[in-house]
Parts: sequence; C-alpha cells; structure tokens
Amino acid sequence: MKRILVVCGAGASSTFLVHRMRKVAAMRGLELIITATSQSEMAQAIADCDALLVGPHLAPEFAVLAASARSEGVPSALLPSTVFSAGGDDEALTLALTLFDHPQTESVLS
Repeated sequence: MKRILVVCGAGASSTFLVHRMRKVAAMRGLELIITATSQSEMAQAIADCDALLVGPHLAPEFAVLAASARSEGVPSALLPSTVFSAGGDDEALTLALTLFDHPQTESVLS
C-alpha cells in the first residue's frame, strides 16, 4: 500500500488536508495511507512514505526538504497555494499520484 506524507510547519494545516484527502481517496476507491507531520518531525517519518507533499507556506524551505526526501528515495512536490481551498484535497491527491507514477519528479507548483 502506498503512503503519502504531508508536511507543514506545525502539522495542524496538514492534518486538516490529510483528513479531506483520505475522503477523496476513499471516493476514488484508492487504498492509501495518508499522514501528516510537522516540519520538525519530517526526518523521522520520511523513510516510511512513498511520496512527500510540502505545504505551500514552506516554499522557502522546499529545496532542503526535497533534498532530504530525495536522500531517502522519496519524490516530493510543493503543494500549490490553493490546496486549502475547495477542491484542494483532490488536487493534492492527484499530485501525489503523479509522484507515484514519476518517482524521479521533484515538483514546485505555483
């Protein structure tokens, strides 16, 4: 089963997004493990995931976070700023699925 990790500064906004993403995944009939973590806890959680999604407010740190993920063989993407609005959960899930299909991808979206 594929695992998606969503990281944000303190883990609060990513937790809300993860709950919504789980619902979208279930509606699509996908069996995924989707979890949230804070930036400070990412190093411990990254080895157990297949894709990393980084909250848009961490854009200045994305290169460092992506390098950390890459060192574990995990593709990563920076979530767009629209991710916390209506439909953002679907957009985030689609982005993670793209990372599964193209594991060498490191995406920065505006």
